[in-house]
Amino acid sequence: MQSKHALAAAALATACLTAYAQLAPVDAADPVAPLVNQLDLDKYKATIKGLTQFGDRRQGTARNRAALDWIEAQLKSYGCTNTERLRYEFTEPVKRGPAQLQPLRAGGPAAQGGGTLFGKRASTGVNTDPMAQPDEKLRALNSEQTPLGTGPRESVYCTKVGTTRPDEMYIVSAHMDGIGFGEAANDDGSGTALVMELARVFNAPGVTTERSIRFILWNNEETGLNGAHAYIAQRKDLQGIESPKGSGLYPEPTWLGVIQHDMLLFDHGMPIPKLDAAGKPVLDARGQPVYTAPKEQRAEADVNIEFQVNAKQAEGAAKLAWALRAANEKYATDYPAAVGNRMTNTDSVPFMDLVPAVSLRENERGMQIGAGWNPHWHQPTDLYSTYSDKDFLLGLNASQTTLAAVAQLAGARGKP
Repeated sequence: MQSKHALAAAALATACLTAYAQLAPVDAADPVAPLVNQLDLDKYKATIKGLTQFGDRRQGTARNRAALDWIEAQLKSYGCTNTERLRYEFTEPVKRGPAQLQPLRAGGPAAQGGGTLFGKRASTGVNTDPMAQPDEKLRALNSEQTPLGTGPRESVYCTKVGTTRPDEMYIVSAHMDGIGFGEAANDDGSGTALVMELARVFNAPGVTTERSIRFILWNNEETGLNGAHAYIAQRKDLQGIESPKGSGLYPEPTWLGVIQHDMLLFDHGMPIPKLDAAGKPVLDARGQPVYTAPKEQRAEADVNIEFQVNAKQAEGAAKLAWALRAANEKYATDYPAAVGNRMTNTDSVPFMDLVPAVSLRENERGMQIGAGWNPHWHQPTDLYSTYSDKDFLLGLNASQTTLAAVAQLAGARGKP
């Protein structure tokens, strides 16, 4: 007898088959291609590099607040002049258990039982030691340590207002805070830069959209998705309400979909045994093999588009995921996309029972990332200099994927 989740997945299949072909084919009059062509690898890299000047942007610190100011200034410079802050009180730090705080060793208790499904697992965890960062300047930049201090916090967002349906909108988001005492270049500078680049293109002179698009950079993702939860608490019940009445203004348009972006650079594949100078496997203190990621982006690298199969809005989320998959095939230049149904631990999750919600990632969150496919996750090595152009190109292709899909879904027109 099939499980409930298997039956739910099967029930979604019919809807997904047609959603894949929903978006219009490319032709000479295609309004989307000129917008996608405005995305540029050097500009994407420059935005990530700009974010790294604030270190790991740990929530509650001065560097986090300085990064928010910089992001807001950049958005305004793109023409997104209606930039706003969502202010909330951070009162409940997430309680991280030992498995989340301590490195997981391949073959250890947290790694056992997954070998046949994931292959061999590498160490994962959160670096909590500021001295593990060898760069003295970066160590000094990240020296303020108040990650679990409570108090007022802010996320930042701006809105492209729709011309004919300003009362409806898509949310394009990423989280701007990080941890690990590095530069948080990938987690989540890569997603933040994507959202900022899309804001730049959609707010260029001459570009219009029928529906609204909101570009949100969440705070407090690393402490338990607090920024996203605060947004829902404050704004869910304001959806679609014209204010002032008769003005044609909708401070919170009705949510049509949420597209979250979280870690988009590193898809080097399954960890492999680390070898010594003689070519023999390196063993840890317990005699277990040490695993490390391959040095190059794998040939099979792809953008993972995920929704949650048991969410109340799963059917709509699946359609949204496949629309993004179709956009990738038509407009992305290098890397393909894959659709999965296990979205977890990212800022789209709080929305998934309220509105179709998906996330874009470098790897499958619940499987590959958790199995140590990215050794820089929450580590001092999450630095701009760690990644190659092949890595940055994966993030650019994710940008192309989301921009193309949202342009069609929101009815974008005009050539910047």
